[in-house]
Amino acid sequence: MDLNAVRMFAVTAQCGSLSAAAERLGIPLATVSRRVRDLEQALNVQLLQRSVQGTCLTDAGMRLYQHARRGLEIMANGERALLSDQSRLKGLLCLSLPSSLKPWWEMLSRFQQRYPDIVLQVRTSDRLINLIEDNIDVAMRIGRCTQQPSNTQRVLAYRHVLVAAPALLQRLGVPARVTDLHTFPCGAWSQGSTARWHLGTELFKPEPTIITNDYAYLCSRALAGDIVTELPPFMAMEHIKNHQLVALLENHPLPELEITLHHPLHPHPSPIVQTYLDFVRQHIKHPAQPNTHSTLPAHA
Repeated sequence: MDLNAVRMFAVTAQCGSLSAAAERLGIPLATVSRRVRDLEQALNVQLLQRSVQGTCLTDAGMRLYQHARRGLEIMANGERALLSDQSRLKGLLCLSLPSSLKPWWEMLSRFQQRYPDIVLQVRTSDRLINLIEDNIDVAMRIGRCTQQPSNTQRVLAYRHVLVAAPALLQRLGVPARVTDLHTFPCGAWSQGSTARWHLGTELFKPEPTIITNDYAYLCSRALAGDIVTELPPFMAMEHIKNHQLVALLENHPLPELEITLHHPLHPHPSPIVQTYLDFVRQHIKHPAQPNTHSTLPAHA
């Protein structure tokens, strides 16, 4: 069996069309079509059902793809094993990160200390992206990331924290119930004109005095005693420990969020991409959740 033809078939199965496979592999469409057709003739079985909308796998094609994918992954792992000294990896790694994620910048610093010859190109954005068109090797997102299928690695789950400064709570009291928030000035993260907070089983619709998609600004306003707001734990925890902010309504937690890594579908990522993914798995730390309880008087 021609392994190059099998690889072209597997990439076609992943991409959904012969033309997309040819583009990913960087070879002419006619070559991919001919090699897959030769593979079908060699096996005396139809692997792909072709149409103007693209291609889909036949039952036989699905069985071959499942075995071929595992075989190609084993071969890729063998190639990576030949890199006896990964510290000599050289090249460019293009990353996409959401804004306001300070801990990830610290991780990237440690990554470059370990692999100094890898150049990082980092773009911050919260929008949906197309990994291929935007030329991104790995995108890190909170929740949904891309506009097309991708390999996805879940690396972290956490919850935001509802916080306020002690000065604001001294003035207005500590909310004991979700409905008490109606008496507080609120700041909300949103990319629209409205916001919703799912607090435990209750849905609260704040009437915010400030709406922004910048958590750093919300944090600064909360520290100034201007607003109640929700912040990522990595942004809030140090201020909670230093008694600059107080965690509120801890019995009504905000929803769990996921941090995920996405990279283009490929039987074997490049050694640099795989090294980065492995590094993240080894070094990620789950953020602590607040356990600081306020002693300030609560609302009646």
